Amino acid sequence: MSPCLHQYIERSSGRIRDERFVGDPWIRLLYSELRENAPALFRALTSARMSQLLAQLNYDAPLARRLLGNRNFLKTCGVDESECVPQSSGRGFRTWREIFERKIHYERCRPMSENPSLVVSPCDARVLVGSLSDSSAVFIKNKFFLYEELLGPSRSDWLRVFRQGECALFRLTPDKYHYNHAPVSGRVADHYVIDGAHHSCNPQAVVALATPYSKNRRVVTILDTDFPDGTGVGFVAMIEVVALMIGDIVQCYSECGYGAPRPVTTDLFLRRGCPKSLFRPGSSTVVLLFQKGRVRFSEDLLANAQRVDVQSRFSNGFSQTLVETDVRVRETIAHPSEFTLRQPHGNSTIERGV
Repeated sequence: MSPCLHQYIERSSGRIRDERFVGDPWIRLLYSELRENAPALFRALTSARMSQLLAQLNYDAPLARRLLGNRNFLKTCGVDESECVPQSSGRGFRTWREIFERKIHYERCRPMSENPSLVVSPCDARVLVGSLSDSSAVFIKNKFFLYEELLGPSRSDWLRVFRQGECALFRLTPDKYHYNHAPVSGRVADHYVIDGAHHSCNPQAVVALATPYSKNRRVVTILDTDFPDGTGVGFVAMIEVVALMIGDIVQCYSECGYGAPRPVTTDLFLRRGCPKSLFRPGSSTVVLLFQKGRVRFSEDLLANAQRVDVQSRFSNGFSQTLVETDVRVRETIAHPSEFTLRQPHGNSTIERGV
């Protein structure tokens, strides 16, 4: 099988799909020859300034007149026009940025289970679920990120809380809906930004660079779900990671549609399934961390991650079976573990890891 091929499982149908990458030859050039032979140029091209410039050139130029309102064109971008909230201008999408920053009728087209104890996907993405424990069959730590760096070098308290826990990596491709939603209900226990580079999240770049998610600029939100009206699965870390041509992550939490957005701050209560933030255009990543033994990922996601009949660049690059599943925002991805269900809600210092 070709080492350039990358496949994933479509959750809704169970089918194996091939992924086509935009700019693949350029990514291979950047993360092989330039990274090795011209490190100064490589650092410049993955800087925040260059990423912002590339985004402006690619996403802010007006679309050609013949493309405006062309439904076939929107379909080639993976956009279902019936899902979209109409543009305020009433003239349809005029730039790539407007397409990628589109709003959708998520209550209708991304339904969510009413069971308040279930964890849901924070975004439309390709997800890989696994563990921070090296004894796990799907070991993620030190492949996609260095655990000691991911939450920040001065955050030893949170590193201790999530050590040996579970992890889910959500990779958004450029065609995806780019709002992130709260995966659980809980109080914001901590919220901070870690500065860094703007490396690509293309699997080719992830394998070549190794651990980019702990090197890129990222926003960390720690949610305490053992709280009244919370999901009840302990502390959950939501780490939003920028990528090449992602200029910003806008925190814009709203409990009613997209109206009255507000910044995410400590002590704010986030409700599961509500819009939390917006990635500026491009591909990007969300990482979720859970405390050890608090959640159990959905069986289909666990089984798909170890499928040997699917060709994945991650599997080829890391010499371990690592297969993604395409999921939609607000779909169930995990449920409370038996250990969590046996504990008094929010009462056990053992289960909270503090």
